[in-house]
Amino acid sequence: MIIYGALRAADCYALRWSRVLRPLLLVNVTEGRQLRRAFRSIRNALPQIFYVFLLFMFSVLIFSLMALKLLGKRGLKTIDGSPYFTNYLEIVFDLYVLVTTANSPDIMMPAYNSSFIFAIFFIVYILINTYIFMSVFLAVVYNNYKKYLKEEMRQLVRAKRHKMVRAFAVLQEPSGEGVEPVVTQANWNQVVRLVRPDISNAHRELLWSVSDNKNQGFIGKVAFVQLADLLNIEVITLKSRPHPLHRLCPTLYLSGPSRLLCRLVQHRAFVIMYDLIILVNAVFIGLDEENPLIANSEWVFLALYLLEILLKLYVFEPRAFFSRHNFWNWFDTIIVVSALIATIVNSAMKSSGGYTSRQILDIVFILRVLRLIRVVDSIQRFRTIINTLIRIGPAILTFGQLILVVYYVFAMVGMELFKDKVKFYEDPNDPEKFYCGNARLRGTAFAHLNYCKNNFNNVVSTFILLVELTVVNQWHVLSSGFAIVTHMSARIFFVLFHILVVIVIINIFVAFVLEAFFVEYSLEKSDLQTSLEKKIAELELAVEQEKLQENLVNAMETIDNDLGTGQSAASNKPTLMFKIASKRYRTVDALLQRMFEADLDPEDFAENDDAQGDGNFANPSFSSV
Repeated sequence: MIIYGALRAADCYALRWSRVLRPLLLVNVTEGRQLRRAFRSIRNALPQIFYVFLLFMFSVLIFSLMALKLLGKRGLKTIDGSPYFTNYLEIVFDLYVLVTTANSPDIMMPAYNSSFIFAIFFIVYILINTYIFMSVFLAVVYNNYKKYLKEEMRQLVRAKRHKMVRAFAVLQEPSGEGVEPVVTQANWNQVVRLVRPDISNAHRELLWSVSDNKNQGFIGKVAFVQLADLLNIEVITLKSRPHPLHRLCPTLYLSGPSRLLCRLVQHRAFVIMYDLIILVNAVFIGLDEENPLIANSEWVFLALYLLEILLKLYVFEPRAFFSRHNFWNWFDTIIVVSALIATIVNSAMKSSGGYTSRQILDIVFILRVLRLIRVVDSIQRFRTIINTLIRIGPAILTFGQLILVVYYVFAMVGMELFKDKVKFYEDPNDPEKFYCGNARLRGTAFAHLNYCKNNFNNVVSTFILLVELTVVNQWHVLSSGFAIVTHMSARIFFVLFHILVVIVIINIFVAFVLEAFFVEYSLEKSDLQTSLEKKIAELELAVEQEKLQENLVNAMETIDNDLGTGQSAASNKPTLMFKIASKRYRTVDALLQRMFEADLDPEDFAENDDAQGDGNFANPSFSSV
């Protein structure tokens, strides 16, 4: 950095190549394990992808040669008057772009206008390269990525089990001659307290009862090894508390009218009624606000929303209603109170003749429209899909990090190659605005479409430009613009970006989401989850399913929650109750293990590996083939 600063001070150009290497710090930190795994999986899938890509490029080159011979000598012109299909390299680029459909049907029109027979050439090309080869790309990426990811997960699971076996060897106690060693409950409790100090004693006792299902006071090797997977199952602890009104005025709170009101609020019809109110309110928000009827209706809706919150606070214990993980209760309360305050302030300023600002009120209206998500949550099919997306969210974020790393590398290279080649002018009357500050762009599609702000002059505009290239619409215009202001070989930068990001990484992302979605959407719970649920039901600590439907709120809950239901909680209910958190996984590793659970031997402890001798288990590694 000091050297670069000195060169800048001396007005000397310096290539900052080290910035491209900065993402290596992110990849190599301890928390970047998932990112490293994604890179390894891509690296191992690349050889097979490369062979398909070579065949694909061979097809593009052959069709380009045929296009040159068919159309190059016919004197056809493009829409801007330039010769049509007379340069072989230009044809290769145009047909490659056609695979992405970004220049369709523009690239075909001069030949099609000449004769409809030439349209057959382009139709055959699109069928072979766009639909067949791109589908083959997805299939090859899906198959190879899944294969190497499964192998890595197998080694990871074997490594975890091997370490658990070693821990069992340290904690084991002899249980008699000719009988396998066991781990006592006391030693087991010490291990769990050390590994998961955050879980409660009741939760720990529940896990022990699952491991020691015969109440022997000790467990064997298989049950101990399963402890790691058992701790990865998200169990929510629910605490039952009486309503404050129940303690302060029990006669009134337990009276007949009060009990009837509580039953009405807890009924499904109450939720449906407010869902309909939200829908009607959304329609009114979209209408003309200058109409007095529409403007005054906002007060009615605010009153109804406020009444809903007050009724729920009357029925449900307040600490349970505003617990950490009751997302919708917090969301509704904040939106309603903010809208009420903003509406009151706006009305007061308007009546006093002062300045009325609509910006804050408009934002509140938009947030209130977001309450429509609750209506989506009420539909079972929608709820299943959204829950699945929430559960695989952490795994999807891994690919988000991967794309950001690749974006950063291309952004740094792009800024070194194209910085200040294209400029954006704020002044609409500036004559240089019409050719983006570069005379070479005068009369080009890049300047005509006003793409001047799509440049590599700073990090923000560079990342936005890379997102536009990922979408691929008009990416040939963007690449051609920068090729005009530099050199035609600049298109290589944009083609490499398309190959790596769109063809490889996006296809891998699609393949992973398909696999994870299939697992989450269709498969049943694992054996350990089933055993845990059976034990919760056996101990009569299960929450009634009709009270806790699997909705978006449950999908966002973690660790513990409050189960304060006012009059709905019977006096003989336990203080603590449990439920499984809707097949959610605490870590991405747990989700990946679930995806390949059918291919993993539950008793494969890797005890015969060489790693046992030196006390270390080798990290998963693969050859280049």
